[in-house]
Amino acid sequence: MTALSTKHVLGLSGGKDSAALAVYMRQHHPELDIEYFFTDTGKELPEVYEFLGRLEGFLGKPILRLNPDRDFDFWLKRYKNFLPSPQTRWCTRQLKLRPFEHWIRPLLDEGVRVYSYVAIRADEEYREGYSSKNDNLVIKLPFKDDGIDKAGVTDILEDSGLGLPRYYDWRSRSGCTFCFYQQKIEWVRLKEHHPEAFEQAKSYEKEAVAHGSPFTWSQGESLDELTAPDRVAQIKQDYEKRLERLSKRRQLNPLRQNGEEPDLDELYGSSKMCLACHK
Repeated sequence: MTALSTKHVLGLSGGKDSAALAVYMRQHHPELDIEYFFTDTGKELPEVYEFLGRLEGFLGKPILRLNPDRDFDFWLKRYKNFLPSPQTRWCTRQLKLRPFEHWIRPLLDEGVRVYSYVAIRADEEYREGYSSKNDNLVIKLPFKDDGIDKAGVTDILEDSGLGLPRYYDWRSRSGCTFCFYQQKIEWVRLKEHHPEAFEQAKSYEKEAVAHGSPFTWSQGESLDELTAPDRVAQIKQDYEKRLERLSKRRQLNPLRQNGEEPDLDELYGSSKMCLACHK
């Protein structure tokens, strides 16, 4: 198989796992000409764009931006102003998967063998969502193959000098500013860190409810209700209690004296996320 009949691609979400995989492949497989891409919804956190810029500097090559031909507002109207939700993830389908498929399908149709490198870690189950139905699209899982877990991902980013994306100071994952997989504490923090983005999310929600959408961004309550002062205090108190309980039952790894900060999924017992957006 000639070089012209193969292509290597690695999708970046703006999150730590995919960024660490890009660093890892650059360091351990420099012989591969990997094309790095990012599917931009136009609603990402500003910290995501800043981190991608720093990652480009490390990789020494540009990250291809796959901008969807229709933006979030277009698809929101197409879906009758109903918000995306875990039950109807039209944002992932239309703003993440669709642009990738449009980009890669002509190559597959021409018979090009495409190797797609995905950041599923050794401590995670392989998710069926990454399976390929096209024989020319081959999914590769280097972290799983090489035994690299969550702590290993952090080590890769720290050792490279990149560190973690700055939004990890207050949020557990990348993705759109108003991702419905956010924990309630993350909505509170979004309001504190990016009030304009929060207000836009609230505007989308009010419009959706007015059009009969059964979903709000956060399950069981509107953003207005969630950010009422008493409710904010309750959410923060709950967060601190969870953090205290987790700290008491956690066993420290003697090889990692500083410990490792728990992420919000660990605190809230959730593994739900959109892998196309958050890896």
